[in-house]
Amino acid sequence: MTLSITITIIIVTCLVSIAAFSNNRIMNDLMFYPATIKKNNQFYRFFTYGFIHADYIHLAFNMISLWSFGELLESDSISVNTGDGQLMTYKGLFGEKGKLLYLVLYVSAIIVSVIPDYIKHRHNYAYRALGASGAVSAVIFAAIALEPRELELTLFLIPIPIPGYIFALLFVALSTYLARKGQDNIGHGAHLTGAIYGLVFTIVVAKLAADYDVVRGFLDAFRN
Repeated sequence: MTLSITITIIIVTCLVSIAAFSNNRIMNDLMFYPATIKKNNQFYRFFTYGFIHADYIHLAFNMISLWSFGELLESDSISVNTGDGQLMTYKGLFGEKGKLLYLVLYVSAIIVSVIPDYIKHRHNYAYRALGASGAVSAVIFAAIALEPRELELTLFLIPIPIPGYIFALLFVALSTYLARKGQDNIGHGAHLTGAIYGLVFTIVVAKLAADYDVVRGFLDAFRN
């Protein structure tokens, strides 16, 4: 049995995060720490911070969100009972290149999502951040760009299916609030950057690799 890219990412992230919970050295060595990145040539922190989390709740929220949207993006088109009967996915849109492009999206989003934080906090020795939030946001908004209305999720203890675009808006609203509050080491600002990156990546790649207009498809979904 071959594991999906999403499940593989979740397993690796959980293993690293859980190890870091009980080992401060691992946590400190992998955390995103802008003030030391250039000074000590620790550019690896642009990537490694995405595999550690603040606590089990933070880890669970990110990984459940990633599983909910990531499995969709890398899978074959999924049959549904509404619309044209299929949910659009990276695999359905890009064919065999879909899984590779999904992996490129996730890995590049980890890096891109914290670039604004690096620019803003590169001289701030008090600022540190961690978590896969930016990459998860990119995956969420890539999925929403392709399926703004058909995708519904049942999350945690909420028994009522939530439209994907409603979940995405709540995700951004909560991230914005927490980013302004700024009282923890979670990279909330990366949520917003990651969300924008996921949209832009999907729009550009869909046009170049599949000649598909994501924006038009998104608008048509609400017109129909």
